[in-house]
Amino acid sequence: MMIRVLYKDNTSGMVKDYLLDDLINSGKIVAFFRSSGWVAVGRDPVRKATETFDGAERRKTGPKAKASGLVESHG
Repeated sequence: MMIRVLYKDNTSGMVKDYLLDDLINSGKIVAFFRSSGWVAVGRDPVRKATETFDGAERRKTGPKAKASGLVESHG
C-alpha cells in the first residue's frame, strides 16, 4: 500500500507502507496521511498500542527493495 507523506522540505510524495517507520524515525518526514486524516509526527499519536510481534520479519527493505522498483525514491 502507498502512503502520502510530507517531507521536511514541504514537498510531498508517496511511499510504500513498510518504509513509514524508518522515515518517521530518521526525521525525514513531518506528516503522513491515513484514513482519519493527516498525522503530524511528534504531535499526533502514530501507532495504537499493540502486543509485540514474535514472528519473522517479512517486509522488504534495503538495496534489493530499491533495485526492484518497490521503493519510490525521493530526490
